Amino acid sequence: MLKKLRIALAAIFFIGITLLLTGLLPGWEKWLGWMPKMQFLPAALALNAGVLILLVLLTLVFGRIYCSVICPLGVFQDIVSWISSKRKGKKMRFHFRPEQKWIRYGVLVLTLVALLAGVQVIVAALAPYSAYGRMVQSVFGPVRGLPVVIMAAVTFVAVTVLAWLYGRSWCNVICPVGTTLSFLSRFSLLRPVIDTDKCKDCHACERQCKANCIDISRHHIDYSRCVDCFNCLENCKFGALKYQLAYGKGRPSGAADSSAAPQNDKATAPQNDKARRAFLSSTAILAGSLALKAQEKAAKAVEEVTDDKKRDGGLAEILPKVAPERSIPLTPFGSRSVKDFYKHCTACQLCVATCPNNVLRPSTDLSRLMQPEMSYENGYCRPECTKCAQVCPAGAILPITPEEKTGIHIGVASVDLDLCVVNRDGVSCGNCARHCPAGAIIMVRIDPKDKDSLRIPTVNESRCIGCGACENLCPSRPLSAIRVNGLSVHIDESVNA
Repeated sequence: MLKKLRIALAAIFFIGITLLLTGLLPGWEKWLGWMPKMQFLPAALALNAGVLILLVLLTLVFGRIYCSVICPLGVFQDIVSWISSKRKGKKMRFHFRPEQKWIRYGVLVLTLVALLAGVQVIVAALAPYSAYGRMVQSVFGPVRGLPVVIMAAVTFVAVTVLAWLYGRSWCNVICPVGTTLSFLSRFSLLRPVIDTDKCKDCHACERQCKANCIDISRHHIDYSRCVDCFNCLENCKFGALKYQLAYGKGRPSGAADSSAAPQNDKATAPQNDKARRAFLSSTAILAGSLALKAQEKAAKAVEEVTDDKKRDGGLAEILPKVAPERSIPLTPFGSRSVKDFYKHCTACQLCVATCPNNVLRPSTDLSRLMQPEMSYENGYCRPECTKCAQVCPAGAILPITPEEKTGIHIGVASVDLDLCVVNRDGVSCGNCARHCPAGAIIMVRIDPKDKDSLRIPTVNESRCIGCGACENLCPSRPLSAIRVNGLSVHIDESVNA
């Protein structure tokens, strides 16, 4: 019963978060937007005390329920492991493995140092929710740059191979969130308990433990690695395993004391070496092939863009727009500043998937690799849209209303008159001025005294909010004659209004 309940809840979270990350169902963020906010690391970066307290209490009472129900990468590993178990002779394939302390705590320390130093690339690569978001976006999203695709491919290969061979090894060796929760789960009130009076040492529970944390020969369970999958309870034919209170009167009289750490089992060393060699060789082969596929996919996309040329009246070739070089990157409305945005962002790609105007995309800049950036080749940030602010779980984009958005300045437009489109009569097109939602662009004559002189666009910087409508709708190609540069610190006039 417990296993069925766990699977049902995990399916709800997994399907809901996956649907949000694909962006296939616009508008669903209103109903499912709370699920990403339940993720541990984004909640910690957003200082979401309510969610953090809830997750801590859940872990102290039930164990690592977060890893088996709420975390989408954890559920993904369960799916891969379940498929692997369907192979002939692989249903009972697990056995106890000692804790890999040096790797486990080394990765956690590395993550904490990266957080303090502001090196978000490392955090984004290791955070489970962000890793899953990257994998989903690489499948359902458009090509976002070869480095991002390769990173997603490497993550997918590593997680899949580990889950295929070893079950939940990623959670218990690499994942910094799993290691953090392990400090609490070893003291959980409810946990699987072995009744030594009933145990027949058949090892059925150990062979079904995908966390590799049950050593039945010593009647030991490593609760720091147990993810509460309840496979052991279902496979014990003698009722020797119960999920119940681990302290006080609720503890069975014959329950084993699992607090003592077991010694390394030398008999399993050859098996471990063989499995490790198989994993490394499989990873190398799959990573190489997926990287090659990713490169082919990117090259094919570029080729399609080149070949599929639009033509004006069948004669003039219309070139696709390219991104201009910006002195300061653009970050979304509600992010307060460039520094604050990249400090909090975990590169989960949820805002990228949710953006209806294709303004947000993962950056290929090494200093902020995979974290979103704004650009206006495919659309502009419409004043009425606040979807990215609604779904961001990490506090990188704070919730704002459309009314508040109109008072926030994230960038300033500037005009390059050498690129400005002028017709045969010497008149500038004025497209930017007609479509500016803030009324920040006006057409003025080069020579105010000459009523026949050329009218050119001029930007009122105090009114420009940086939405990019002018840059996107400018007919000049491949570079727009007007471009938006970001502001290091956003100006929020709505606070003073």
